[in-house]
Amino acid sequence: MAASQDQSVPSIEGLTLHSTDVQSKFPACYPSLNPVDIYREHIAETIGKISDIDPKLVYTKLAWTNSLDKGDLTLPVPALQVKGRKPNELAAELVEKFPASDLIEKPAAHGVHIQFFFKPEPLLKTIINRILENKATYGTNGNLGLHDPSDASKGKKKVIIEFSSPNIAKPFHAGHLRSTIIGGFLANLFTITGWEVIKMNYLGDWGKQYGLLATGFKRYGSEEALLKDPINHLFDVYVKVNQDMSAQDVPIKELRETIKAKKEKNEDVSADEAQLKKLVDESDDEKARRYFKSMEDGDADALALWRRFRDLSIQKYKQTYARLNIDFDVYSGESQVLPESLKHAYESMEKTGTSENSEGAVIVDFTKHGAKKLGKAIVIRKDGTPLYLTRDIGAIVERHNKYHFDKMIYVVASQQDLHLAQLFKVTELTGHKDIASKCQHINFGMVRGMSTRKGTVKFLDDILRDVGDKMHEVMKKNEAKYEQVEDPHATADTLGITAVMVQDMSGKRVNGYDFNLETMTSFEGDTGPYLQYAHARLSSIIRKAEINPEDLPNADLSPLTESHAIDLARYLAQWPDVVLNTYKTLEPTTVLTYLFRMTHMLSSSYDILRIVGREEKTAKARMALYAAARQVLHNGMKLLGLNPVERM
Repeated sequence: MAASQDQSVPSIEGLTLHSTDVQSKFPACYPSLNPVDIYREHIAETIGKISDIDPKLVYTKLAWTNSLDKGDLTLPVPALQVKGRKPNELAAELVEKFPASDLIEKPAAHGVHIQFFFKPEPLLKTIINRILENKATYGTNGNLGLHDPSDASKGKKKVIIEFSSPNIAKPFHAGHLRSTIIGGFLANLFTITGWEVIKMNYLGDWGKQYGLLATGFKRYGSEEALLKDPINHLFDVYVKVNQDMSAQDVPIKELRETIKAKKEKNEDVSADEAQLKKLVDESDDEKARRYFKSMEDGDADALALWRRFRDLSIQKYKQTYARLNIDFDVYSGESQVLPESLKHAYESMEKTGTSENSEGAVIVDFTKHGAKKLGKAIVIRKDGTPLYLTRDIGAIVERHNKYHFDKMIYVVASQQDLHLAQLFKVTELTGHKDIASKCQHINFGMVRGMSTRKGTVKFLDDILRDVGDKMHEVMKKNEAKYEQVEDPHATADTLGITAVMVQDMSGKRVNGYDFNLETMTSFEGDTGPYLQYAHARLSSIIRKAEINPEDLPNADLSPLTESHAIDLARYLAQWPDVVLNTYKTLEPTTVLTYLFRMTHMLSSSYDILRIVGREEKTAKARMALYAAARQVLHNGMKLLGLNPVERM
């Protein structure tokens, strides 16, 4: 059996909401999108009727429980801030007065908390039918991305997410991998919550290094190798010309020391200086400087070669990104920042007094602008060339003018915290406070020990190949199952990519982690392969049951009386809340933690909730439950950017 991706559900980008109902009188309440909101409304209104507490306040204070044994929702009574009443006494009184309900059991008071348990029968019917009806849109909430949730005609908010951003002709390193995975996840998250998303790849594609690369390509370049594998070939060229430049630096440095020593002795150095000038003029460093200057001056031949390098590299990047389920709407880069945008950045910094001259350079001294922690930053070098910060200042205003975004997110490593903070502060100081307020830095920790087994150059393709090879080795250990896989290499590739992505998303973004091939490729523990196995097993159960999926929405669910079935349905009910909470945290681990807990519940249910051999009514009810669980698992994996497989 071959690994196959489920094609019955649209991609994240293709999702449309089944409803964008006007929200109720309660804040952020959408019962047609989130079934648990029905229960929140019911509890809040009931407590409002039996007390003088504002139902809207109650609604906002209802919270998840840490575990299902503590209820489905809990109300911390102290949060209601009822004056003159002891919280534990008030909790007991509210529980005593709470009337019989069709939706929830009699609530229980535990100290200052009130626990609410959903009644199984209406919950099972509501949740399972809602999931089977809405499929890929279950858990989405497009109202979050509307300018006005009560008036969809006012349109969606727009977000630019800048992520990945590798440097052409340099290794695609761990930081770029993390940025790519996290950025892809954020793009999916904002899409399903109703935003218009622009995915932007801001390439490192400008600077003196491209002059050096052009110099190296004339010496070491191969048209055949360039067309076959541009990224690796350009990197090889770049390494070789850098070695040449380092070798040239040795006699230049020695001659400078000689000149210095002779000057101290008042000896004639004219011949030495002439020789030094000749060495410098003929050095690759100087050739690179001159070449880049010609690029900035618009030399057609220089720009044509640079454009080839850029275009061929982007072509290759697109193939690699496709393996990670990622594509970009815009390939931007340092080269794309318009000269007039840079000019505007210079002028606005000078006009507002943000920048100042310092020893021939232009700097921003943040200590003079109430931001001591940001120190000082050079924005224009002594030779008049701009730094990254200046280009970023130009780009931020340029993007706002072009796209009119409501939010712009930079997915960049924690090492760049200072740079991004300086960027946002300069933007604010130069009269663009409104733009700065829309910008957010999503940072992350670094990966330790990520290298390939064939070397230390960390190109993404090498990494994915290594993990795929390792996954293939793991699969071959089970000969019986391995023989049933039609295309084991394709399966290994999918599982390998999942392994990398899940390991990356398992902890909080800000934390670094150790890149561990053995751990990530294991089917034991909370790993990518285990998650894929859980989805494939559910798909297999549904396939082997030979029950028409179209019959499931009408299934009689009354046979689902086991605690395993009821608790699983209670947990599936939480998925829309998980999406909402993820929207607040912007942490992929919020989703991943939920999915692993759900798969553990499923694993312990299979022996209890068998389908094969059971009478039709029971089999169909259990099948409906498993189909709902598979759908939620599928939705969660797609949100994370994973390709769920049906067979493995």
